[in-house]
Amino acid sequence: MKFLCVDCDQQMVFEDRHLPGDGTLAVAFRCPSCGRTVALLTNPMETQLVSSLGVIVGGRTVPEQPMELIRTAVEGGREDAFAEVGSAATGSPTWDEGAQRRLGAVPSFVRGMVKRIYTDYAIQHGVAVITTDVMDAARRDLGLEGM
Repeated sequence: MKFLCVDCDQQMVFEDRHLPGDGTLAVAFRCPSCGRTVALLTNPMETQLVSSLGVIVGGRTVPEQPMELIRTAVEGGREDAFAEVGSAATGSPTWDEGAQRRLGAVPSFVRGMVKRIYTDYAIQHGVAVITTDVMDAARRDLGLEGM
């Protein structure tokens, strides 16, 4: 993916990357001709997707290493991103029947990650039982509507 300045028809260059700590990512690009700057902002789900694909925003400063993507995923990835979570024994919120049905419709290869997102949201908002209403509120609050 490349950004082009509409006025100058020049490829914009990477300028700055910022990880605020809330799961979002902000990246700035600048036109080398006219100096115009644009920014890209990703939500937490997009940020995690880009990271899991091994994309390095802003380009790399060192040569690619053998098996780099796999090594990065094993060493630096969030260990519990795909783990199944949520039980009364662990103090995590429980899931009502409707929420479990909706979660069951999520593809199995990302279900653990989706469940983690809703569980984290419920914990942050003091929710003891995850319902479809809680799932809807989380999607709205996290900017995940339409996904």
